[in-house]
Amino acid sequence: MLDLNGYTDIPDGKIAFVVTFLEMREQPGKPLAPPREDVTLERWSAPDVVTYRKLFRDIGEDWLWFGRLAQEPAALETLLAEPTRENFRPVKNGRPVGTLEIDYANPEEPEIAYFGLVPDAIGGGLGRWLMSQAAEMAWARPETRRLLLHTCTGDSPQAIRFYLSCGFTPYKRSIEVADDPRLLGLLQRDRASHVPVIE
Repeated sequence: MLDLNGYTDIPDGKIAFVVTFLEMREQPGKPLAPPREDVTLERWSAPDVVTYRKLFRDIGEDWLWFGRLAQEPAALETLLAEPTRENFRPVKNGRPVGTLEIDYANPEEPEIAYFGLVPDAIGGGLGRWLMSQAAEMAWARPETRRLLLHTCTGDSPQAIRFYLSCGFTPYKRSIEVADDPRLLGLLQRDRASHVPVIE
């Protein structure tokens, strides 16, 4: 039985995060960001696994994004091709600089499953522009009652503040424990120094 008071030891080789779940209960009254001419949003239908994982790693390796790296290629390919799942890439100067994935499995509560930018694209308002695109697409569907996403203590400390500034509010917390992806060889050992490796 997990004691939810005080400290709880995590076994060596594991990592633990506090996950915060957030919701947006109504469409923003105005776009979250102005239009941009220097970037386009490209629909990425059924992305191939190798290309997808490279971008996923470029965006998330410093924040221990590992979920899609741990999946078997065939399972990941099937997941990414689900008809209720939409993947997009913001493209700047011909280069993908981020990812946006929206899961409409529950049409009343679509979830932004993944959202992020490569490190050199952070700053300058591109993230807010991408979130504006996400909110506009989700709320354009008449079934939508709330838009969901989550973040965790492994992510950039800027992430939670950014989501709050876009109009999301927290409604639940969970603890996630997993094998350290650096010890599994999914990510380089020197990644995410804010979460030390303990063997």
